[in-house]
Amino acid sequence: FLGFTSNMISCGVRETIRFLVEHNMVSAIVTTAGGVEEDLIKCMKPTYLGSFKQNDVALRRAGINRIGNLLVPNDNYCAFEDWFTPLLDDAVREQTDSHRTWTPSSLIREMGRRIADPTSVLYWAAKHSIPIYCPALTDGSIGDMIFFHGFKNTPLVLDIVADLRALNLSAIKAPRSGSLILGGGLVKHHISNANLMRNGADYAVYINTGNEWEGSDAGADTGEAVSWGKIKMEATPVKVFGEATLIFPLLVAKTFAEEVIRRAAAPAKES
Repeated sequence: FLGFTSNMISCGVRETIRFLVEHNMVSAIVTTAGGVEEDLIKCMKPTYLGSFKQNDVALRRAGINRIGNLLVPNDNYCAFEDWFTPLLDDAVREQTDSHRTWTPSSLIREMGRRIADPTSVLYWAAKHSIPIYCPALTDGSIGDMIFFHGFKNTPLVLDIVADLRALNLSAIKAPRSGSLILGGGLVKHHISNANLMRNGADYAVYINTGNEWEGSDAGADTGEAVSWGKIKMEATPVKVFGEATLIFPLLVAKTFAEEVIRRAAAPAKES
C-alpha cells in the first residue's frame, strides 16, 4: 500500500510516484483529493515555483493560489473544470439511466482512463488496474465541481463504504502486506486501519516530520501502530523523521528503481 498526502503530487515527487505506478510496483494507493486533482491539472497547465514568503494579498488579487512555495493560477482550475464537467455529465447519466453506483475509486479510475497522458499517475494506475482510494475526494476542487454540478443536474452520489470494503478486503486477502506512507493524517490512518483487519502489516515505512508530542497522526510512531494491531508484533517497521520530498526519491532510487533495472536486464542474461 502506498499512501501520500496531496502536497507530494503538487511538488516534484509526483514523478517518483508515477515511476512506481508506471512499473506496476504498488498494489493500492490511498491519497487525498489534491493528490488526484493536482495530478490531472499538471497534465493541462503548469505549476510555477515561487517562495514560502510572498505577498499573499497580491497573489489573491492576481488570481494566483499558493501551495507552500508553489504558485497555481486560477486558470489551471478553469481548465480542469472544462475537462471534468463532461465526465461528471456522463457519470450522472450512468447513475440515472443504468443505476450505476459510483465510488471515489471508480470515478478516479475513469479520470485516469480519460486523461490519456503518460505523465499522469492516474493514467498508469488505470492502465495497470491499481485502485486509488480517496475517502476525502470531495475535499478539494473536485468536491467544489461536484457541488456546483448538482445545482443543474441530478447530484452525483459516491459510495465510500464500498471503497472501504474493497480496501479492507484487499488487506485481509493479501499473503503479505507492506505500507509505505508519506505524511500522515487520513492516508496514514486509512492504510493502517485496513491492515488492522489482518492483524497488522508485515512491513511498514513511514516518512514524515511529525513528532509524538504534536498529538497528530503523523507524529504517532510505529510502536503505537503495533499496539493497535496495525503492524504485526514481529515486524521491524521504520519511521524516517525527515522531509519526504528529499528522502523518498533517494529511497526509490536505491530500492524500486534498482529492481526495475534488474528486471530489465534479466532477459538479456537468460538469453
